[in-house]
Amino acid sequence: MKILLTGGTGYIGSHTAIELINAGHDVEILDNLYNSKASVINKIAKITGIKPKFHQIDLLDNKKLDRLFKKSSLDAVIHFAGYKAVGESVEKPLKYYKNNVYGTISLLESMQKHNVNKIIFSSSATVYGTQEIVKYSEKMQTGAGITNPYSQTKYVIEQILKDLTIANPDFEAMTLRYFNPIGAHSSGLIGEDPNDIPNNLMPIIMKVAMGEIPELSVYGDDYDTPDGTPMRDYIHVVDLAKGHLSALNKIRPGFLAYNLGTGKATSVLEMIKAFEKASGKPLPHKITSRRPGDLAKFYADPSKAKKELGWHAELTIEDAMRDTLNYLANFR
Repeated sequence: MKILLTGGTGYIGSHTAIELINAGHDVEILDNLYNSKASVINKIAKITGIKPKFHQIDLLDNKKLDRLFKKSSLDAVIHFAGYKAVGESVEKPLKYYKNNVYGTISLLESMQKHNVNKIIFSSSATVYGTQEIVKYSEKMQTGAGITNPYSQTKYVIEQILKDLTIANPDFEAMTLRYFNPIGAHSSGLIGEDPNDIPNNLMPIIMKVAMGEIPELSVYGDDYDTPDGTPMRDYIHVVDLAKGHLSALNKIRPGFLAYNLGTGKATSVLEMIKAFEKASGKPLPHKITSRRPGDLAKFYADPSKAKKELGWHAELTIEDAMRDTLNYLANFR
């Protein structure tokens, strides 16, 4: 297929581009480079031997977007583009709703106009909100107890896609709900390198390891978990990228949702220890007070993806730490 990746120079998008190209798909990348770098395109080419066509376009630019769809004859879209900093979304909700929701509407309008009826959407486990159940399955309610505008935009976009499949029975929409992506490509050429200030655990670990941040703050050690620190489902980004390839092979008319996770929770202190073991060096960190809204533990039930998509996570936390260190070596 000929596939457009929006946000394709970003962390997950770039790894997905590699898997798609290696599987024989024709990939084009759209990105406004708000939180990524154009140099990623050359790195994708170095890894795969094929340089994907790149379009520096903002999804809010309807005219440029429409021209792209008119000339590219696309078969499907994988939609990664969007702002993703939770804290910033609380401070600047209009920025997030305009970019994420209206940007998606603009994309869908161009798809509809040019008869592109397949989309895979990069969603988030945060659409499940805050729930007592710690093992998240697709049967659970979404949209209740969401604590920030970023997560709300993911939920709203899922509802838009669902409504589109009702209005057009031929429309194929699949939403993939991510848990916590970590790691890097085994080549060491691409990994997580955000332009903004990271608020996820692994990028902060990376910045501490490189000396850009003096120490890592662990927000609370009094949770109801074995070591008192919050536990999350951390998935290697290459496994996540392969999940998109599996989704593309199984997409069909209607709205479908799948969790992409490992089905296992790992604590913050376990992550720190795994990084220290892989690097052979201590990672400076301190225990601080809890952050409002943080849950003690949640992780994926990925059984639906395994059954229906034929996909499951294969790489480990140790693999992710090794690949992250390999990637960091390229910065030194």
